[in-house]
Amino acid sequence: MSSHKMEDKKTWSPESSSNPSAYEGDMGNVRRPFTRRLTESFRRDPHASVTRSASFSAADGKGYDAEAAAQATAMSPLLRRLKGRHLQMIAIGGSIGTGLFVGSGKALAYGGPASLLLSFALTGCMLYCTVQALGELAVLFPVAGSFASYSTRFLDPAWGFAMGWNYALNWLTVLPLEIVSASITVDYWVQNISLNAAWVTMFLVLIVLINFFGVKGYGEAEFVFAIVKVTAVIGYILLGVLINVMGGVDSHGNPDASYMGFRLWHHPGAFHNGFKGLCSTFVTAAFAFAGTELVGLAAAETENPRKALPTAIKQVFWRITLFYVVSLLLVGTLVPYTDPRLLNGRNSADAKASPFVISIQNAGIEVLPSVMNVVIMISVLSVGNSSIYGSSRTLAALAEQCQAPAFLAYIDRKGRPLYAIIVASVLGLLAYLAATQKQQDAFNWMLALSGLSSIFTWSSICLAHIRFRHAWTLQGHSLDELAFRSPVGIIGSWVGLVFNMLVLIAQFWTGFAPVGWQQMSVSDRVVNFFQAYLAAPVVVLMYIGYKLYMKTEILRARDMDLFTGKREFNVRVLVQEERADRKRWPRWKKLYKFLC
Repeated sequence: MSSHKMEDKKTWSPESSSNPSAYEGDMGNVRRPFTRRLTESFRRDPHASVTRSASFSAADGKGYDAEAAAQATAMSPLLRRLKGRHLQMIAIGGSIGTGLFVGSGKALAYGGPASLLLSFALTGCMLYCTVQALGELAVLFPVAGSFASYSTRFLDPAWGFAMGWNYALNWLTVLPLEIVSASITVDYWVQNISLNAAWVTMFLVLIVLINFFGVKGYGEAEFVFAIVKVTAVIGYILLGVLINVMGGVDSHGNPDASYMGFRLWHHPGAFHNGFKGLCSTFVTAAFAFAGTELVGLAAAETENPRKALPTAIKQVFWRITLFYVVSLLLVGTLVPYTDPRLLNGRNSADAKASPFVISIQNAGIEVLPSVMNVVIMISVLSVGNSSIYGSSRTLAALAEQCQAPAFLAYIDRKGRPLYAIIVASVLGLLAYLAATQKQQDAFNWMLALSGLSSIFTWSSICLAHIRFRHAWTLQGHSLDELAFRSPVGIIGSWVGLVFNMLVLIAQFWTGFAPVGWQQMSVSDRVVNFFQAYLAAPVVVLMYIGYKLYMKTEILRARDMDLFTGKREFNVRVLVQEERADRKRWPRWKKLYKFLC
């Protein structure tokens, strides 16, 4: 390694994570008109620089420089303005959306209540292991575009390229997808397709404006959205218990003021369509949990990841247990899988197909279905908001590593990846397809691009953690040096990796031969397969193409860079300070911190 590269390498220090940019620090005491401050905020911060290496290109015959890529993401000029409360609510409510509220209805219809509960519980356990691994990496290396960066520095630069673009394309297609969904939720009250363009405009402008307020705008919006979603789920759980105890529906779907219990688990039954029905629900569960990994992406813009991330990651357990498992357990006791309304929805945001709405309608409550539809709309907007945030940060990180056009690496004086946000926002114009007769086809193919994205992302996180731990030990480090250590360790990452591979196999099977495939034509089966599995060939082609062009190699553990971008912690001092602080806590706080 040359001496100038060693000089370029930097580790994190408290000064490098200060809230204002260098430009804001210089100009903070200068009084300027609002319009001038606004226009100047969009210029590149003159004090923000990113180290680049000429050996990024394969043209010089040296191949891809993974060390320079790590340096580029580590020194990204993104501002650290997310607080602990933002990160906690992103963790709690980040993935509570249409997958839970509406997508669970299709899973219930295909697999039955027991399959629904089992698939979400097992997927939640797998994701808990994945997020713990991500937390360990993100606390030590809080870098821009963390998922792709970890694959680049611990696996293979070509796989990092594929994962970066896989994740970016996922969110780029999710934005118009969710705006289309939001416009369709309005159809619950106003069924006029000619007005969809107006709804699309309103929702798109709102989401874009939120992201132009920077990372703090995103954090505050998600904080509010998450509170609404969490309140709605807790309210539904309480209501669901009351409906179950005080009255349900009879065998003909009529109101029946008698105790429900697990009556529907016996008739029509707990499982439907056997093992294939169970496999089909795993795919829905994976889609429902998508977005949980945003906690790791946000680490690069968090004031103190060392304290905020472990607390936020603990919230994942409670979200899985309370918001998914308990609510879906109640749904399975209140809505039979034979209810035709579960499959009548036009897409994954149609409230008419939501088992949450159907269960309230069955109870004869008139106002609450509309309230639930409002919650579904807010959830859709929340996912759309996250899509611009996730795609813009990932695109900027790819550009920093010279794996995307260089202009996308432009970050302005407010810490916004400006051009990446603009690109993501422009692709949101595809949502105007909602005002055409091709609405459903557009929705299905956009969904196909994002369907398996999360599975690949989660698998890469687990494998990167496994490889990191091996390199960490091989290069002479001990686990005691880690500021945050995954409580499930390397075994949890292996569990997560194997489970993700099984979901990919299940998706291939259910895509090739879905439930009821005997009644489908050959052309319908081909379309169904590609809509279920389109992301896989796209990832493989990107990986092979980049590997052949850049001539990258799978990294060996002894050659992995464990220094660039690493936060320097005196772990012994931190542990002593935390123990002394805990002794002063009252009992209620000790219990709360243990659980949360």
